[in-house]
Amino acid sequence: ITIAILLTKKGYSVTIFDSRDKIGGVLQYGIPEFRLPKTILERYKKKLRAMGIKIRPNTTIGGALEIKDLFRDGYQSIFIGTGVWRPKKLGIKGESLGNVHFAIDYLANPDAYELGDTVAVIGVGNSAMDVARTVIRHGSRDVTLYARGTRSDASLHETQYAMLDGAKFEFGKQIIEINDDGPVFRSIYSDENGNITGYEENTEQVHADSVIISISQGPKSKLVNTTEGLKATENGLLETNEYGETTVEGIFASGDVVLGAKTVVEAVAYSKIVADAMDRYMQKKESRTDED
Repeated sequence: ITIAILLTKKGYSVTIFDSRDKIGGVLQYGIPEFRLPKTILERYKKKLRAMGIKIRPNTTIGGALEIKDLFRDGYQSIFIGTGVWRPKKLGIKGESLGNVHFAIDYLANPDAYELGDTVAVIGVGNSAMDVARTVIRHGSRDVTLYARGTRSDASLHETQYAMLDGAKFEFGKQIIEINDDGPVFRSIYSDENGNITGYEENTEQVHADSVIISISQGPKSKLVNTTEGLKATENGLLETNEYGETTVEGIFASGDVVLGAKTVVEAVAYSKIVADAMDRYMQKKESRTDED
């Protein structure tokens, strides 16, 4: 959205391709309504259209259309801001069971889930706080977040909000597996600096109607797999320089697909730098064309 607005203001014709039916990405499908009312995004959509920006919803690039098709059709430069939508797995037995869900999937449409009264959230980052607070608002009465470490990884105010809403916390818990009754943990012993010194020999079965795994996300690989020369780092994020230039001329990227799961503010700030770089690239391209 930031890139589209900035480049439109510079006089370019811009089209947004969105794989979902509504714009906003994580703003729309990853941040709960009580934190970001979706009416704000509807106002943005109207503003984008009023500026002349075209929007193609439900269109995944890397599916029927590929990036080479966009260049064929006259797009001078392409910006990738696809975010990180692939949940990271725990890699333990039980993750495919029917009582287990991933945070990014749950937050996209909480109304689709029937979680029961008791819910275990695995993880204590900002996203896990959003999950816990949303679960409580949807009627679950007993919600506990579990972590391997000794403290919350979320910001202090997000942690405090979750506690005020009624979420409970259990630290020093290594999840071993998940079964139909809920998660199975082994307690972790740590020293005063938070370093792990050992593990409890016996395991503990925690009873929960549902388990939500919230241990961050990574990027999907469709664009890299379908675009010749587009390179990713070892963890799947797009490889760019400080101006957002990828390994393919004319393709730029920023946001979570480059930085990993960060804040919206960081993504927007970086995108302003990338918009300027795209402008410079297209001006140079036009001047070369004029010379020819």
